[in-house]
Amino acid sequence: MTETPAKPSKTTVFLRRSFSSVLLWVVVLGSVLSGNKLISDGVFFLMMLAIAGLGLSEFYALCGSRVSASFARWGVWGGVLLAVTTNVGLSGLGGARWQAHVGEMEGLVLTLLLIGLCLWRFLSITARDGMTAIGVTLFGVLYVPWLLNYIQKIYFFPNVQGSYYLLLFVFATKFSDLGAYVTGSLFGRHKMIPRISPGKTWEGFAGALVISTLVSIGFAWLARGRLPDLTLGHAAVIGLVLGSTAVIGDLVESVLKREAGVKDSGRLFPGIGGVLDLMDSLLFNAPLMYLYLRYVVIG
Repeated sequence: MTETPAKPSKTTVFLRRSFSSVLLWVVVLGSVLSGNKLISDGVFFLMMLAIAGLGLSEFYALCGSRVSASFARWGVWGGVLLAVTTNVGLSGLGGARWQAHVGEMEGLVLTLLLIGLCLWRFLSITARDGMTAIGVTLFGVLYVPWLLNYIQKIYFFPNVQGSYYLLLFVFATKFSDLGAYVTGSLFGRHKMIPRISPGKTWEGFAGALVISTLVSIGFAWLARGRLPDLTLGHAAVIGLVLGSTAVIGDLVESVLKREAGVKDSGRLFPGIGGVLDLMDSLLFNAPLMYLYLRYVVIG
């Protein structure tokens, strides 16, 4: 009789997650902040393509498990094209006119993808639930690469050192995840939404807010020479907002995984899971961070 492997302890899970997360972000952000623009922009470009492609593949695999079919190949290629379009525009490689109309170019890619999906459905004689598949495909593109593009917009924010704002964004968001996990594990008693994510507690949520805010303020103070427009008050607001909304991204992915009947979206990162497990809170926080910078901090 085969024995069931022992479930790892919370301490073991925490150490695995921490090691994988720290190692990954040190390598990525170290490259982005290398001081060599060619290396930084090149690594950032490849990172965005990898996240868009792998994240979408994981999303469609989750949907294909139990929810509904999708035109996965169309979605992955469309999502990667969307990420490339934004990067080429924001980096200036497409010229000043493209750079000034990145939003319109993103809209064009989405429109062409929608037309292509509809034509594919109309011409297919074997596709079933085609309109549902179109909806799932488009949701995946909006969920992963379109939200991901706001990370690119933070990095390429005009007339400021966007890489440092990106660093603040990643630190505040990921430390909110860490704060929620540690606080919830130690003091969690009151469940938030147990039918979606049994492990999340209100105590963990409070811990996420505190840690995210402290990390944001601390980073703003340490990098004050690089971020002259960012006051400690703005940093506190950013920490509170990112800590609050990070849970939304995590819950959305929890719904997808629960409906698919899996624990992780993938197995790429030991202790973390897949690309979506790594990026879930960042994706939903990215537009909020960009818009706060765009209309409040820098203008």
